[in-house]
Amino acid sequence: MNKYILLLFLMTVMACSRSVATYDASGTFEAEEIMVTAKATGTILKLEVEEGQQLALHEKVGEIDPKTIELQKEQVIASIDALEQKTGSAVPQIQVLQTQISAQSANVSVLQEQFRNAVRERDRTANLVARDAATRKQLDDANGQILVLQKQISAARTQLSTLQQQISAAKENVSIQNRAILSERKPTQKKVEQMDEQLKNNTIESPIAGMVLTKYMNEGEFAMTGKPVFKMADLDLMILKIFITGDQLAQVKTGQQVKVFIDMSEGKTKELPGTVYWISPKAEFTPKTIQTKNERANLVYAAKIHVKNDGLLKIGMYGDVKF
Repeated sequence: MNKYILLLFLMTVMACSRSVATYDASGTFEAEEIMVTAKATGTILKLEVEEGQQLALHEKVGEIDPKTIELQKEQVIASIDALEQKTGSAVPQIQVLQTQISAQSANVSVLQEQFRNAVRERDRTANLVARDAATRKQLDDANGQILVLQKQISAARTQLSTLQQQISAAKENVSIQNRAILSERKPTQKKVEQMDEQLKNNTIESPIAGMVLTKYMNEGEFAMTGKPVFKMADLDLMILKIFITGDQLAQVKTGQQVKVFIDMSEGKTKELPGTVYWISPKAEFTPKTIQTKNERANLVYAAKIHVKNDGLLKIGMYGDVKF
């Protein structure tokens, strides 16, 4: 009888020792969740995502109606084209001034010919006066005529120079006006480039490679900038968040390799490698839902462990850790 009691006691102890696992900490698995929001306002024309779908990095999955931005862009491009029509030309004014210059040049030529004739006439009169064949008054009149022609030629040349200056001034004035008008071209072209960037926001794409967790909107719904469209996460690298006591803090450091255990069927566990990548610098009161080696500790430190997902890990799953 005593042999049976002893055997039953030993079996009970062994069963209890197998059922009680000694882990340093426990926690739940998380993932870096990304909220994909609308970057533009408008009706969703296309949205090809479903919950549980795996998306590639920058994969285009939807489109928001770009009609409003496209119309604004066409309006800006039309305003750029209109700038050419606002520019002026100095050609008509220059043609008028060149006609006046031609007439004035012909006038100078006539006056110069008259001047040469007057000089010859004056010289002939001077010879006659020397032989007493003409009066002194005739010579004075000839000299007076030469002076008049010299003043007329000088005035004509001054007028000719003034006309040339007017042509230069006309060209410069038109150039200044055109520069003022065309100076609007560059900032207006920048508006076009800005709208091209805005049109890129009408495309809905995945910012990371990962799985769609929750879908918030559907095709035909009206999206607004910043409104969530769907939520996704990269499940290839999971995060096990645990809490450690102050006594355990000296045993753990960032970059440390640890053993992570997850429950399998039939009471079995599976071991996975993990890396501690973050330890909170501040202590906090023990959350009600956590389990640590010393559950009676008042203050604990949060820590996060990266665990490569082999397909078994899910968000919210429990995991145990050995340091």
